Amino acid sequence: MYSQNLNDALNYTDNSYQGTARFNSMSGAFGALGGDLSSIAVNPAGSAILNKGYFSLSFGTDNKSGQANLISSSNNFDKSNFTLNQIGGVINFENLDGDNKWKKISIGVSYNQSKNNFNEYSVFNLTNNNSIDSYFLNNADGLRLDQISAFENESISDAYVDIGNVYGYGHQQAFLGYESFIIDPVEFNDDNSSYYSNVPAGTYNQSYSSISRGYNGKLSFNLGFQYDSSLYFGVNLNSHFIDYDNYTILNETNNNGDTGQFRVNGIYFENRLSTFGEGFSAQFGMIFKASNILRFGFTYDTPTWYTISEETSQYLETSIIDEDDNISLLVTNPNAINIYEDYTLKLPSKTTASAALVFKNFGLFSFDYSRRDYSSIKFIPKNDIHFSNLNQEITQRLKDVNTYRFGTEILADRLSFRAGYMIEDSPYNSSTVSEFENIDDSTSGFSLGVGYMLKNTTIDLSFVKIESSNYKRMYDTGLTNPINLNSKNTTVTISVSTIF
Repeated sequence: MYSQNLNDALNYTDNSYQGTARFNSMSGAFGALGGDLSSIAVNPAGSAILNKGYFSLSFGTDNKSGQANLISSSNNFDKSNFTLNQIGGVINFENLDGDNKWKKISIGVSYNQSKNNFNEYSVFNLTNNNSIDSYFLNNADGLRLDQISAFENESISDAYVDIGNVYGYGHQQAFLGYESFIIDPVEFNDDNSSYYSNVPAGTYNQSYSSISRGYNGKLSFNLGFQYDSSLYFGVNLNSHFIDYDNYTILNETNNNGDTGQFRVNGIYFENRLSTFGEGFSAQFGMIFKASNILRFGFTYDTPTWYTISEETSQYLETSIIDEDDNISLLVTNPNAINIYEDYTLKLPSKTTASAALVFKNFGLFSFDYSRRDYSSIKFIPKNDIHFSNLNQEITQRLKDVNTYRFGTEILADRLSFRAGYMIEDSPYNSSTVSEFENIDDSTSGFSLGVGYMLKNTTIDLSFVKIESSNYKRMYDTGLTNPINLNSKNTTVTISVSTIF
């Protein structure tokens, strides 16, 4: 499979957990606090802080809005959907032997949504000096003509599938370009490996759309322990999943070329990628109560190992003007789904250090700091030439990422008022990505919330707004203009939690 890229790696690495409303309203700064179902996703020792059994369910709405910018074109986007953010429970077992310093064991199961992949953005009526023909030319460059063309009487579908099975994804792209007359060989013989474009030079009117669906999630099986009155330990065994579907459409037209010249003046290109992944990781954490007020926490997340399956499909139309200036529409539809061999993706480990000040009957302040080396992301097997090149690009272009989270809670009888703030570095090493160095890929956000406690039940509400600026290339080669996405992600969550 040769369609993976650096953006895929970052998409799968994102771990901006959506959890309980209390967790969200304090921007997830729970590493030294515990006592919340979603805090287990940050520090597994958090379950042992609970003194009784605990269950919570959280759901809400997720809105993504912002602006997509590409060269001279700018368009707004706005998309909302309903989400299940979190569900889980913890059971505690007290040690009845009062002389034993191991006071408690907790067992918990918790699901947290780690990413909402629902998104849509478009850029329209863009004037570009670069055509999609460069995508097909770059893929065809150096390939023999007999490796990217159909046999006599072979259908488009059969040829597309056979070329993919024998030669791979890049050859399929060259095949599409050749069959649609976007490119032609310099010489019509099997040994030919040079090609030219039938798209006339000039400027091109383009529109581009991207539609994404799906979720990433994490299911944690937790064990927590309390030692004496001040030490808490925990371990998580985590099952991860990826469900991601992306659909892109490019529409390009031009008025270039001369009368009587064979030329392509319109291209419509659809691509669909469906990704399914299952992964495993573990977490080890501790919380130390240094005093009645001061707490510290530490968590180590092992690397996450994913097994990923991918499917792709494509569709291509070209508008052709012949030497007599007659216009015809050619449809190149493979009508086939590429199902690729599973591959392994190793995501980096993470360390989190936390501190909190807890004032009984008044409130608290908390802080989490995390560090993760994105340059250590690895596609496996490493001896695959495509994966080897991609891993090298990741090593050169990505770096360590620091994340800072702050949270506070003020108690007023049965009411709780909460707020939080988070900021995360850009994963890009700016010294190696000069063409995008003016794009700030950092993320920041704030959160607010309120909670009301009944006898054994708490109802919580949170509002989270996260702003980010990043880029997505239109295509991996040829037409590589970066689309700058200035996004605002607004999440409203309601949680119901019960003590038993």
